[in-house]
Amino acid sequence: MSRLSTPLAIDAPSLVDDTDAALARYREEFAADLAAAASDDDATLIHVRWLGRKQGVLSSLMPTLASIRDTDVKRRVGQALNALRDQLTADVEALQVRIAVNARAAAPALDLTMPSRPTWRGAVHPVSAVIDEVTAIFRELGFTTQLGPEAEHEWYNFGALNFPENHPAMDAHDTLYLGAGALLRTHTSPVQVRTLQRFKPPVRILAPGMVYRRDFFDSTHAPAFHQIEGLAIDEGVSLVDLKATLAEFARRFYGGTRRTRFGPSYFPFTEPSAQMDVEVDLGDGKGLRWVEILGCGMVHPAVLEAAGVDSEKYTGWAFGMGPGRLALSRHGIPDIRILYDSDVRFLEQFAR
Repeated sequence: MSRLSTPLAIDAPSLVDDTDAALARYREEFAADLAAAASDDDATLIHVRWLGRKQGVLSSLMPTLASIRDTDVKRRVGQALNALRDQLTADVEALQVRIAVNARAAAPALDLTMPSRPTWRGAVHPVSAVIDEVTAIFRELGFTTQLGPEAEHEWYNFGALNFPENHPAMDAHDTLYLGAGALLRTHTSPVQVRTLQRFKPPVRILAPGMVYRRDFFDSTHAPAFHQIEGLAIDEGVSLVDLKATLAEFARRFYGGTRRTRFGPSYFPFTEPSAQMDVEVDLGDGKGLRWVEILGCGMVHPAVLEAAGVDSEKYTGWAFGMGPGRLALSRHGIPDIRILYDSDVRFLEQFAR
């Protein structure tokens, strides 16, 4: 049985009668414990035995100090105990350092010829990176960011956006209804109406957020995805402003050598409506091709009136794009489902 595993019993003179001799006896016993220590556990045991708050040797001496009546004697003994505590604490810390150094020296040397293990590197998701980049581009063009609720009222999602009552997008097989006139928004366009109700024109906002549809999960569609809405309302805003702004966005996002084109389309909340295509290389060996990246158009006067804006005085335009599809066209990703797999092998390609 080692010394440190046995109870400690010290036969020392009285602290009051012979303080120096008593403390010398305690230091002698403490030095013997230090000499017997061989591991970090032993150092911990010594710390508890001598400096522990409940059962430590120094703690057991405190009642003696409290019982001393003479002020001078109490001061002398107290100072001596404080000096002993400081010394013991420093000695225990030095013991722990010495044991750690010896253990490190005794450990086997590192084999520098062993191959290193691969480390996983985190990265910003490509869709998040696209949202950040698009937001930064439009911020430089004078747009601010506005957000809206994902659980939306059907009036904001359809009624205020000039959807006819028999529009197929309003059917339950296309939209996720929550009951009592609520639904999961199918696009971020409701943020247009909410913004125009809060702020008077001029308004230039970007509205990123999640949208939900009853779509099959395939290579080009997802039931839940991000969308970015843009809106500009002011006096004298025209289709020329829309084309110039979106062409500048494409130049900054894809590079100045990419061509863009606009073609006719249809949305209930814009008139006229258009789609914008960009010539990109999807990395499949087929070279450049035209890819649709967004829908846009002049805001329908009925939408302005529903939001409380005078359609005779103000005009505006809006657009909506999917950052997921932008990421596909930017990086040549063949299947949108890859963006939802959380595969570290795919995501680490985008680590900076």
